[in-house]
Amino acid sequence: MRRRMPIALVAIAGLRGALIGQEPVATELASGTTALLQAVSPVDAGVVWVSGHEGAVLRTLDGGETWERRAVQSLDSLQFRDVHGFDADRAVILSAGPGNQSRIYRTVDGGDTWTLSWLNEEPEGFYDCIDFWDDERGVAYGDAVDGELRILGTRDGGTTWARVPSEGLPAAVAGEGGFAASGTCVETGPGGSAWIGTGAGERARVLATANFGDTWSAVDLPIVSGEAAGAFTVVFNDARFGVVLGGDLSTPEGFTDNVAITGDGGATWSLATRTPMPGAVYGAALASSGPTPVLVAAGPGGLAMTADLTGQWRLLDPGSFWAVGAVGARAWAVGPQGRVLRLEW
Repeated sequence: MRRRMPIALVAIAGLRGALIGQEPVATELASGTTALLQAVSPVDAGVVWVSGHEGAVLRTLDGGETWERRAVQSLDSLQFRDVHGFDADRAVILSAGPGNQSRIYRTVDGGDTWTLSWLNEEPEGFYDCIDFWDDERGVAYGDAVDGELRILGTRDGGTTWARVPSEGLPAAVAGEGGFAASGTCVETGPGGSAWIGTGAGERARVLATANFGDTWSAVDLPIVSGEAAGAFTVVFNDARFGVVLGGDLSTPEGFTDNVAITGDGGATWSLATRTPMPGAVYGAALASSGPTPVLVAAGPGGLAMTADLTGQWRLLDPGSFWAVGAVGARAWAVGPQGRVLRLEW
């Protein structure tokens, strides 16, 4: 699962006027591809998995200095919009798209071979993101079909998947779905907790579980909502303190209420300061920077960071990014044309 910092986000919210300890060192990395990269999963400071369009799956063992193409054989037409790396050998990837383009593959040999573990058989289905609590238990989220939410669960490391029964799910909002932008619309947490950010309906919501995905509840978000708007990415520091970021795809040059925070595990949410770049935030991650964790946000409008959710954002790069992942004091942001940027504090 994504690594979390030991400092509660409530401490961030209390740092009024605080400045980030230091500017990160940014290094452009040569990925070896020109494909649009949409997801990044750091295992540690050296091992990082990345995935994207044109069947792209990349792995580095040295923090990004060199990358290997670990693509699924003969499936260059697929868009691998999420990846979860367990270690250098084991990873799970999600292909997003309508109908049978939504698939989940698994490798146990570093990407030399991949096994199809799940295929979407609903023509109107479209799956958006995956995450894991541990080596065995994981969850995947997809757009609602026929007015019912779609959530999958695995108990064997992604080898097999089963749909959560409708009686364990809240009713869907009309048109509700996810945004398969960065693979971070679902976030797992301690003790079987997890959160999913939704959109594309009249209300943006967070779906939450406390029992490893057996049952789910829903709460409305105060951020922008609509047919092309809502929550794109969810980041939790522990079982209580989290951030949801998103926006509106129909206003790529505009600024909206696109950040909300919680201090009670997602039971209630309040608006926080908007990000400094225009358009929607596609992905976000927490990195450590000395005594204060740093929230990094990525989107087509740029890359930004904050250690003070009450108002202090800093634009790091105005270029287009789709996803960011972090472990410790390192983060990797990915985007169009195979771009990979490493940040180090």
